[in-house]
Amino acid sequence: MLFAFLFEIIPVVSVLLSSLRTDVNWLTLENYRQTMTPLIYRSFVNTIRLSATTAVIGVILGTLISHALVNTRNRYTHNSVMALADVATNFGGAPLAFAFIVTLGSTGVITLFLKNLFNISLYPDFRIYSVTGLTLAYLYFQIPLMILLIQPSILGLKRDWKEAASTLGASNLQYWKRIALPILAPSLIGGFLLLFAHSFGAYATAWTLTGPDINLVTIQIAALIRGEVQLEPGIADAMAIISLLIMMLCVAGYQWASTRAAKWRA
Repeated sequence: MLFAFLFEIIPVVSVLLSSLRTDVNWLTLENYRQTMTPLIYRSFVNTIRLSATTAVIGVILGTLISHALVNTRNRYTHNSVMALADVATNFGGAPLAFAFIVTLGSTGVITLFLKNLFNISLYPDFRIYSVTGLTLAYLYFQIPLMILLIQPSILGLKRDWKEAASTLGASNLQYWKRIALPILAPSLIGGFLLLFAHSFGAYATAWTLTGPDINLVTIQIAALIRGEVQLEPGIADAMAIISLLIMMLCVAGYQWASTRAAKWRA
């Protein structure tokens, strides 16, 4: 409780009070009104779009891979991929961005490999320092996170349910449509919300990979605090509070979905 009070509650309260203060007024919403300017508004739109895109792709691919792992008979493959997922989920920030630059940059290993051996030029059609490149970097930790999140729910799908559906004449598609997917729905929704929040709050990877070229919320907050264009810590704090509310809603939705999903795993 002392740790939470010192490093979570006090900082949040401090940021909240700062967001309600300007140089001339106290307890004002002026900083929040400034977040509606085109530049800051666009940063929220870009961040929400990027987070939603990586979350959707992460949910789909993570679920498919996790289902394949659950049903594989090769325990070495299962354990190896799960170990890789554990590592990749926690591998982010500047090291991840640097890894992608080394492999898929303009002079990256894979870029030169494709060009020298197959005469395939990724550039200029593809750039790792773009939204597409940032999406690939985010998926590096989004997909493994979804594999870890969804696997308990997939393990909870009892073989008896599929056998009973087959006995009653249901096809494999009907089983997934009417039984498996409705049961997995809370876990899929919860996974999407957690992946969305995970991507929404990312900063170091985006800044190292693209710098200020892509207008994202975390990059705008950092720019306003550092004073690269203008020093506006109050507006930055207002953006931080709005971001915090968005992520709190995501976490609350994830908790609700986890509670619903746990009923099927009981």
